[in-house]
Amino acid sequence: MRIALDAMGGDFAPKTCLEGATLAIREFSQDDRLVLVGQQETIKEHLAHYEFPESMIEIVHAEEVIGMHEHPTKAFSQKKHSSIGIGFHLLKEEKIDAFCSAGNTGAMSVGAMFSVKPCEGVIRPALAGFAPREDGSYGVLIDVGANADVKPEILVQFGEIGSLYAQHVFGIDRPKVGLINLGEEEQKGTVVTQAAYQLFKEQDHIHFIGNIEGRDIFRNKADVMVCNGYVGNVVLKLAESVYDLLKSRDYHDPFFDNLNYEAIGGSPILGINGNVVIGHGSSSALAIKNMIMQAFNMAKSDIYHKIRAAFQDQLSDKE
Repeated sequence: MRIALDAMGGDFAPKTCLEGATLAIREFSQDDRLVLVGQQETIKEHLAHYEFPESMIEIVHAEEVIGMHEHPTKAFSQKKHSSIGIGFHLLKEEKIDAFCSAGNTGAMSVGAMFSVKPCEGVIRPALAGFAPREDGSYGVLIDVGANADVKPEILVQFGEIGSLYAQHVFGIDRPKVGLINLGEEEQKGTVVTQAAYQLFKEQDHIHFIGNIEGRDIFRNKADVMVCNGYVGNVVLKLAESVYDLLKSRDYHDPFFDNLNYEAIGGSPILGINGNVVIGHGSSSALAIKNMIMQAFNMAKSDIYHKIRAAFQDQLSDKE
């Protein structure tokens, strides 16, 4: 595997990025490589403070940096030699197996849409989040912010994309897919969720279990929980705030500790032609390490090829 990290991305870059990189490299095999994209001399200067197998790290120089508050589309188009721009170029040219960054979220989204681009047949790529469950596993929450408002058929695609991720990355044979709604009854919800329910019922390649409620998100009722990005982002941020409140009260518990964003490290963009993970701007070294390992596991499972193949098969069936 060749996993690339934007070494200049994040509020505390490059220090936390490179510290996280040296933590992640310890879990790589001798044949794997971590590619650090950014200003070469700065990277070398910071790496000098850590011990790591030098043969497993490569540096690709990127002169420019897209700031956290720059306009995403403008910055991505104008800063061709930024760490994010070059990272996506490497991914598009298949010189790396995955790219991750805690940098400008908008620029990462623009790169995903206009550089590697969505898989053919995917209407809207989705940002996935992960909900911890009491048995220590995680459920897939999709979408968590990429698409605030969507049509019913897009929710169905989210269910399929999330199901493929749960199957191939989490190893769940037949993932249960639930639609987040106001209640379990078929007629409940908005016009969009009611229509989506009917479309889900028609899908024979998705194990749809019906509507689920907010109280089911951290249970094992569904492996994939589908919603628009507006709802998903509210759920994600609420979960993070619960962790922060408990931490401020010096309360620790294995389940609640998994609500900490550092435990996962980032959110993958699914439905594009490449493995991409976006981390929090305030990522710590631990979060960076876990973001890298998430990207590694995505690449190892070859998830984007599996998503692409599934949608190509659907297009072929329609012809």
